[in-house]
This record gives sequence, C-alpha cells and structure tokens, in this order.
Amino acid sequence: MSRGITGFEPGRLVQALAARGLSQVALASMVGVSPATVSKWKSGQQSPEAEALANLSQVINVAPEWFTRPIPEKCSLPLFRSNASAHANARIMLEARLEWAQDIALALEEFVDFPEVNLPERKFTDPEQITSADIEEAADECRELWGLGRRAVPDLAMAVEGAGVILVREETGIATIEGLSAWSHVLNRPLVLLSSDKQNGFRSRFDLAHELGHLILHKGMERSTDPVRHKVMEDQAHRFAGAFLLPAETFAAEVRSPVTLDSLLLLKQRWGVSVAAMVMRLWALGVIDDDAKGLLFKRRSARWGVKAEPGDEGRAPEQTRLLRRTIELLASSGVLPVNGVSAYIGLSNTDIEMLTGLPLRYLSGNAEVVHFAKLKSASSPTASVKRAAEEVGVVVPFNRGR
Repeated sequence: MSRGITGFEPGRLVQALAARGLSQVALASMVGVSPATVSKWKSGQQSPEAEALANLSQVINVAPEWFTRPIPEKCSLPLFRSNASAHANARIMLEARLEWAQDIALALEEFVDFPEVNLPERKFTDPEQITSADIEEAADECRELWGLGRRAVPDLAMAVEGAGVILVREETGIATIEGLSAWSHVLNRPLVLLSSDKQNGFRSRFDLAHELGHLILHKGMERSTDPVRHKVMEDQAHRFAGAFLLPAETFAAEVRSPVTLDSLLLLKQRWGVSVAAMVMRLWALGVIDDDAKGLLFKRRSARWGVKAEPGDEGRAPEQTRLLRRTIELLASSGVLPVNGVSAYIGLSNTDIEMLTGLPLRYLSGNAEVVHFAKLKSASSPTASVKRAAEEVGVVVPFNRGR
C-alpha cells in the first residue's frame, strides 16, 4: 500500500459507504478528492493522508481511528423479505447496519456476558427438506425452551433478547424491507434488525417471529437468488411465525365458527396478531378452506383496505432492551462513562443510540431521561453491579478489560 496513514482498513470504507448509502462519486465530492482516489482507498492501493482521513471521518461521522480497526468476520448472509434486484442497494445498506450492530455487541461483550443462546437447533441443508410438521414442531419447541406454554406472548422482543439474540429496531427509511437476520460467527449468536418505519406493533411482532423462523429453520443455508427457492423459505418463515404466535390448540379453540372478521378482531389485542395473520393461521391449520380464506380477505379489503386494520393503534411496537440497558448499566456503574462510549466503539453517538435504542442525545448527556432507580450502595462495587446486571439480563465480570 502506498503513501498515506498507516493501518487504513479498506473494508471499513466499503462498510461506511454502504451504511451511509453513498456512492464513490458522492463521497469524493464531499471529502474533496477525486472518485479515482476513493477507488484506490477502497482497493487498498492507497491510504488517505491525515487531512483527507479527517475529512473522511467527518463526512461519515465516525472516529478517524475507526478506519484502522480490523473488520470482524462477516455475519452469515441475511435473508430479506424482498429479493427484487431493485432493492439491492437497500439490502447492502441494511447489511452494513447489521455489521455495525455486531461491532457494538462485540465491544460491549468485553465487559458483559450476554444471555446464552437458547434456540431450537435444526440441521436442515435445503428448504425442500422442511415439512409443515417440522415447522410446527420447531415453533412448539421454541415455546417450551422459553417457558411460554401455549398462551399469548406478552412481549416477544423481550423473550427473543432473553434467548440471547441481539435485537435492533431502527428507522431505516426503507419501507419495502421489514427486517433481516443473520448469525454472527464472532459472537456465536444471531442478530435481527427490524425496521421501525411502520409504527405497527402487530406487524412488528410478526416480522420478528418471521426472522426467528429464518434463524431456526434456515441456519447455515446459502442465500439464493432463485425466486422459487426464496419464496419457499419466506413461506416457511411465515408459517413458523404463525405457529409460534398462535399455537394450534389454544388459538383454534378460541375461534368461533363460522369465522368472521369481527370475531377475529375480538382476539387481535390479546394475541397481539393481526386479523390477516390469524386468517392465514386458520387456513394453515385447516380450520378454513381456500374459499373461506379468499372470502375473508375480500371482505377485509372492502371494509378496511389492505394496509391497516381497526385497533392497529392499540399496541405500540415492542422496544429493544439488551444493548440499551447494557450501556446504561456500564455507564451507571462507572465501568464505561457515557461520554466515552462513542470513542470506545468508534461510531457516532447518533448511530449508537439508533442501533441500541438509547434515547436521542443520551450519549452527549442531553437526553431527557428520568431515572426511577439507582444502584444500592454496597461494600463491594462488584456486588452492586451484579445486582443491577440481573435486572437487565447480563452478567458483568470485572476480571476482563480492554
């Protein structure tokens, strides 16, 4: 590599361009260099000079030192709800955001032990191997592992994070992609990123259950551009989501016959699932046939349209907690001061707040946050932090550091 700073990681530039949705030409104009120079930085043929690096860091809004950090092993290729080529740039951006979430989790893992991964293990190598019975069994096993029984899941986000999944929910500006998930090899745990652009708690819960289905059923499978294979995997994740959120025995037993939109609307708030998803679940269980399903959807469209249902405002989207509370814990215990989080992780305050669910301006000390509890005084600071850690589901060992 020719002149410039020492240790520049070209992969970080590639990642930054993707995360910000910038082209080489746009970045070059903003930094004040030629597109050819940016191309050389990306390929590793040349490193930026100190002044150019400062400009680059300011444009991307990361610490200059971040561009010298080695890139961890990439996550498995995530599956996306939309496989259209028109969404290629959007997928690249979201993959980069997921990699940044992995970076945050890796940095925090220097101080804490996240909950152990607690998901059913399946060894399918091809979606054609998976039957409807396999999907129902996996959903039932997941409920058993989490001690949920056959009741409605009160807070799916909390349950997923308690099972060791790193969950991110942020506004992406990409309404066509509701979420994505992948397995992190370096964390040895899965990550899920959900879009918060549509403030619909029912859809968000189903999206999360859908991603959970991918993580369990399709772990280790290659992402395919074949539309037929892609649809099969999407249908399987949908089936899992329905089976997990609406267990066959208890849900079907509550449904009146004949099935009507109004009778399902009565169940919507308690189960936390849309009427449309309930119709599909009843069809999957054989409670209603194709004609009945089609008629219900026609009536739904005529009465409510296709994008919304009555009662959608009755459930707010579930919030993520694990990464947010970990940072709050480390800050309140003095392990990692609030004003040192950004420098430690390397990303901007805003990116960290968005990816962890922290209040806006929390890391700059200007957030409007009301603390209702504080750590109890104790002779041992370790003991007090451990008590606090139990409340957020993390264990803080003080024999590790960075």
